[in-house]
Amino acid sequence: MSMKRVRIGFEKQAVELPLTALLPIRQVKATDGCFGKYRAVLASIRSVGLVEPMVVYPNRAAKGTYLLLDGHMRLKALQEIGAEKALCLVSTEDDAFTYNDKISGLSLIQEHRMILKALDGGVTEEEIAKALDIDIRTVMSRKKMLEGIHPEAVQLLKDKPITERALTVLKHVKALRQIEMAQLMVSGNNYTFSYARALLVGTNRGHMVKPDEPKKMRGVAAEDVARMEREMEALERDYRLFEERYGENTLHLGSAQRYVRRLLENAKVKRFLNQRHPEILEELQELAALEAL
Repeated sequence: MSMKRVRIGFEKQAVELPLTALLPIRQVKATDGCFGKYRAVLASIRSVGLVEPMVVYPNRAAKGTYLLLDGHMRLKALQEIGAEKALCLVSTEDDAFTYNDKISGLSLIQEHRMILKALDGGVTEEEIAKALDIDIRTVMSRKKMLEGIHPEAVQLLKDKPITERALTVLKHVKALRQIEMAQLMVSGNNYTFSYARALLVGTNRGHMVKPDEPKKMRGVAAEDVARMEREMEALERDYRLFEERYGENTLHLGSAQRYVRRLLENAKVKRFLNQRHPEILEELQELAALEAL
């Protein structure tokens, strides 16, 4: 078997380049939605320096200059603090799409673990707050964020965009229910506080940390909460049933689609359907043309 050679994506050595030689392909403005993230990047660079090199590509139109593919916030932050040079990776491809589209953001749980690791390494809470440009109370809150949450539920949500308020909701239920709620969040791809609270309302009292304490929702009467609990339990049962059958149904539908495609490749069958049952032929053609089921 012949082995396909994989082309390296960067030059082997990072290079230090003057900031004046870097040509950004977009601007970071105060009106941008990501400007809050920029302030955190600026605070981090001021505290610990540039951690991740920027990615550039040689500008063929002007020798000695480089197109900035990735690192626009870092460039603006370095310019703001008066830096003159920065370490860069030189890309072998003029590809800015990958860096701007394939972004793996740091989840809340990953940030929590990063904070704990920094604290274990001797970094103070004040230094972390300064580096991340957040209030020290936020650091203290994030440090204790997962207390009372079962490790298996944490594992399910570790790389998901769940909010801190949604995580707090999990602490009101016992371990098994925490895992169930985390599984439902992942299945539904919904990690909001509203969804977590709805799952809490649908939780049987026996699975609550304080089963004797009434569930309270602002503006909702106790009898309505009880009704919502019953409806959510029924909805969860139906959801799990459909989820279990989804794979089997998809397999059957895929097999049927392949059969229909082969059937329509037969000229006699297609001609018969066109003459006798054109409406059925149209439906079968639409089914055969589907790319994803």
